Amino acid sequence: MADLFLYISLFLIWLMLFYHMFLMQGGYLHAQSYKKTADKWKKAANGSPSVSVLIPAHDEEVVIEDTLDAMLRLNYPLDKLEVIVINDNSSDNTGKIADAYADKHANIKVVHTKPPHAGKGKSGALNQGLKAASGEVIIVYDADNTPEADAVRYLTLGLQNDPKAGAVVGKFRVTNSNRNLMTRLINIETITFQWLAQAGRWFWFKMSTIPGTNFAIRLSILDRLGGWDEKALSEDTELSFRVYDLGYHIRFFPAAITWEQEPENIKVWWKQRTRWARGNEYVILKYLLNFHRLKKKKVAIDLVYFLFTYLLFFGGVIVSHTLFIMNLFWDLNLSVGIVSYLLLILGFLLFVTEVTLALSFEKNQLTWKNFWIILFMYFTYSQLWIILVVYATYLETKRVLFNQEVTWYKTQRFKEKHQKEKRSAS
Repeated sequence: MADLFLYISLFLIWLMLFYHMFLMQGGYLHAQSYKKTADKWKKAANGSPSVSVLIPAHDEEVVIEDTLDAMLRLNYPLDKLEVIVINDNSSDNTGKIADAYADKHANIKVVHTKPPHAGKGKSGALNQGLKAASGEVIIVYDADNTPEADAVRYLTLGLQNDPKAGAVVGKFRVTNSNRNLMTRLINIETITFQWLAQAGRWFWFKMSTIPGTNFAIRLSILDRLGGWDEKALSEDTELSFRVYDLGYHIRFFPAAITWEQEPENIKVWWKQRTRWARGNEYVILKYLLNFHRLKKKKVAIDLVYFLFTYLLFFGGVIVSHTLFIMNLFWDLNLSVGIVSYLLLILGFLLFVTEVTLALSFEKNQLTWKNFWIILFMYFTYSQLWIILVVYATYLETKRVLFNQEVTWYKTQRFKEKHQKEKRSAS
């Protein structure tokens, strides 16, 4: 019996690893070609659609000024750009700061949410902001984001030149990547995620997941979909599946770059990632149970990917880890023997190869320091994700069984000490 469980777990793990190898090839090919597309579209640009930038903000006084300053630096026609800050039931000075900017700049507006439609989470805030939006294109930025000057321009170029794109997703980089070991690990994780999962899926399948920030979507599509799902903790992933089901694809266009802050300690990281994991498990369950109702069965590609990522792959890792540890104390008569150790070593080398390749796509990221952090990452950060997913699955199972209401966790921000830090993303 132990043999059977071990073979099944190894099959699940290596199926995922091979799929990631396949995606990484697509990420590499996309990295080689997207700049030519960006240059071509920029030269042929003809007019600009009206844009509404939505910035949901709940207790964001630490970061909101930098975000609004970045909005004022955007390279986009002022008569086609409105920036809407949704002050979502803040208890700090977020609303006052946003109001002060709105008083000075005609294209900045502030929506102050009020009970019972206040403080319910990001989806609810976005839906309130959407009611005040007048642009043909809706763009979302988190309140800690500082997009580069051409970010909005590139996002709209993606929609103008690709009629089949329901949404265009840009790239994000980490402002505080050098703050400590935690932010260095997150920086490596986010770069790998974007070039492997986002760019790879876009290249091969014309699919990528809408993130929480730095994306553009047609207003007509949000109108058809009725806005954001307020029950979803990962409102971005949930929205992606509904855009797919309308028959659109979601383009990953890394020419559009924003910078954002990441958690600087493990407590904040744990809460944020738990919300993400629970939110994605909500999406998996919602669309698995309703798969027969989906019009575009291509959605299955991403649904299976998420199912593997959050349940089957991690389940396989947990089973193999458990058997490995048990076999140290009791003889389980495993027939795999030395082969299992070779598979473990190969899996580790594959992980290192994929991550270093992803870092090589970004300027100044493939360094010896980051290489040693990658080795450390495999045995610590990656293993921590396993515990987190188990915990998130436990909470999500409880929510479903006892019909509990979800509580939105607002990610804590940190005061930036190095806003003038040299930023360079390629």
